[in-house]
Amino acid sequence: MVQWYSNAHDFSTAQSGAGNVYNVNLMPKRIQRHVTPEDKLMPVSRRAFVAGLAATPLLTSVPAAAQAATPAISADRFDPWLEIDSAALRKNVAVVSGLANKRPILAVIKNNAYGLGLTTVASVLDPMPQIKGFAVVKAEAAIALRDAGIRKPVLLMGLFSDRDGEELLRRDVQLSICTDDSASRIVRAAKKAEQPAAAHIYLDTGMSRMGIPYFRALPALRELRGLEIKIEGTFTGFTEASDFDREQLRRFIEITDAARASGVELGSLHAASSHAVFNYADSHLDQVRPGIALFGAYPSDFESERSIATLTPAMRLKARVVRVEQLRAGDSVSYGRNYIAEKSTWIATIPVGHTDGMPRQAVNGAHVVVNGTPYPVIGAVSASHTIIEVGDEPSVNIGDVATLLGPDHPAIHPNQLAASTGTSVYDALMHLNPTLPKVLV
Repeated sequence: MVQWYSNAHDFSTAQSGAGNVYNVNLMPKRIQRHVTPEDKLMPVSRRAFVAGLAATPLLTSVPAAAQAATPAISADRFDPWLEIDSAALRKNVAVVSGLANKRPILAVIKNNAYGLGLTTVASVLDPMPQIKGFAVVKAEAAIALRDAGIRKPVLLMGLFSDRDGEELLRRDVQLSICTDDSASRIVRAAKKAEQPAAAHIYLDTGMSRMGIPYFRALPALRELRGLEIKIEGTFTGFTEASDFDREQLRRFIEITDAARASGVELGSLHAASSHAVFNYADSHLDQVRPGIALFGAYPSDFESERSIATLTPAMRLKARVVRVEQLRAGDSVSYGRNYIAEKSTWIATIPVGHTDGMPRQAVNGAHVVVNGTPYPVIGAVSASHTIIEVGDEPSVNIGDVATLLGPDHPAIHPNQLAASTGTSVYDALMHLNPTLPKVLV
């Protein structure tokens, strides 16, 4: 069942578990016209709901990733939240800029800005002179950036429908020529939108994921001559296998040189992800395209990359302790009784679980910091709770702030969390629940 509410009070007091809840006043007019005044205070009929959706592009919905940062967290909140450190973001941009010899940065903020919040991060980076623009992979993310007032260029690095393409061009979003029919899609969208079109060419040099395969790209590139599309850039993506990355770069340079020799305008060339920014200087080209490094995590090799440059994690996953208890010898913890106390010991419960982004594998060596001290995670991480072993003395109290991820101790650095749990650092960040409140500090 879908419920609609016409004001903030009705919306905020909706009972959890009643289905999807929407504020009518935030929804597109095409949907609102199907909702009667009486409907605004009661469940909408399926017919009205479907009729409204059928008339409205999906990208007009408001994704969780586009939610604005929370002004502050109350001092008595127990449930988890994310702090986004604006100073750390700016510092990481400066570090990446230095590694790239001051080349412009096209900041990749796909997948909810790697878990940190799409518009929260973009609002910090947008004024920075080192940032040339932003890249995302979903149409609704590009729209959300424009709706949030982001002014710098936004590139959609993915395919788009005709309807979405029209709306994206109206919002001055740059599109990707990533398939054989992408250019014609852009031309159609530009005519319908009555807007000029700008695009980047996406070449597949061996990733086999997206883009026009390099070995048959030249005829397609020549066909772009004369089309009313302004080419702002041309790019590829690396596999991050060192030897093959060199072959990919060779392919990329060969095809772009041939295209330019044929009179094809290619704009700025870019290929370097965070991995290549650290490990492959020859690929920096006209601009770099990092993602995870901007947020303070090392992309590939924690030890070697932090010897090259120092990044600062720009996030803190926090919550407050909700339970402190003393176990007796023989008492067990959480599902499966994977932890059984060998002697009397104190434990504490943190209301953060795997649905919030704490890896299930945290029991394999992850820690939580409370009052400056790291405590080991014990027992199974459940959907909503993590349990830590405090030790012989009850040195933790209910209400103390616990930090599960962040820069404040080596044990909770994102790369260390990934290493401790046997997961990817990308997973450690991107699996953060997008609905977590975010506070910009």
